[in-house]
Amino acid sequence: MWMVVGLGNPGGEYAGTRHNVGFDVVDRLASRWEPGGTPRVRSGARVLSTALRGERCLLVWPQQFMNRSGQPVASLLHYYKVPLDRLVVVHDDMDLPFGTIRCKRGGGAAGHNGLRDLDRHVGKAYARVRVGIGRPPAGWEGARFVLARWTPEQRDALDGIVDRAADAAETIVLDGLETAMNRFNARPSRRRKPNPDSDAGPPATAGDSPGAHPSPSGGLLPRGSLNHD
Repeated sequence: MWMVVGLGNPGGEYAGTRHNVGFDVVDRLASRWEPGGTPRVRSGARVLSTALRGERCLLVWPQQFMNRSGQPVASLLHYYKVPLDRLVVVHDDMDLPFGTIRCKRGGGAAGHNGLRDLDRHVGKAYARVRVGIGRPPAGWEGARFVLARWTPEQRDALDGIVDRAADAAETIVLDGLETAMNRFNARPSRRRKPNPDSDAGPPATAGDSPGAHPSPSGGLLPRGSLNHD
């Protein structure tokens, strides 16, 4: 059995923020692997049981806040008897340029409170899918940046990025981490691009997503922000 965990903050006010891209990726996996499936709540998380080419897999959205992600994941690993080397965690990463996907096992938390709490509860020997969100613009604190929504230019690119991160998680489950690293960690040729982070985007506030719709993560996705069809 495998477990794929997306890190994020629960609640509609955080949907569509950079810090919740892990939830978005696991939402995408749910739409691929178990369309129409309804997660159950267990151990402080939403859990969807599914299978991928005969591999049983649990998709998990912790429902504690980001800095308390570790306990729900630890409890689920114990309950379902999932070994740590079959845990995949998808998370945002400010140390990677926007849209970059990288796979790895272990490593430091690099200031990510969700990873820090997860490491404290389960250790570091799990696979990660890192989704680059870029660095904050000058004058922005990191906490404010990750809780802000994507810029319009970033939203236009986000579906493809979420798809690629979901592909990376699938590759780890089906073909192993080494194959995923070879496929997704290759560096593209260098070329100059406009900086999509020049405007960090609006902060997340409760009730500012009219027309939102529910996602398996338990939050609300702003309509049109991600296409899960």
